[in-house]
Amino acid sequence: QVQLVESGGGLVQAGGSLRLSCAASRSGLSINVSINVMGWYRQAPGKQRELVATSTSSGSTNYADSVKGRFTISRDNAKNTVYLQMNSLKSEDTAVYYCYVPVYGIPYWGQGTQVTVSS
Repeated sequence: QVQLVESGGGLVQAGGSLRLSCAASRSGLSINVSINVMGWYRQAPGKQRELVATSTSSGSTNYADSVKGRFTISRDNAKNTVYLQMNSLKSEDTAVYYCYVPVYGIPYWGQGTQVTVSS
């Protein structure tokens, strides 16, 4: 089992910044099971959940085109924590942001944190 606890959402004006955090607890997982991919998805009202960014334990990152150059994903492997620094926020970034960690093909999701960007 992997539990994901997110924090850092809120209300910000367009052009502002927010930083999301997601801490993964590994209760029930064998010590031999490593967490490789950690990432963020988002879901806006009336839209499908979409990828925002992912990061591997080796440092590779992947971003949606819509956030490239504005968002930065980073992680602390020792703490099993992933961060999303969001700069130059736009109204279209308004969504619920979900932390995502797949383990052996099983997706684990955080509870979601609301990000609202006012124009």
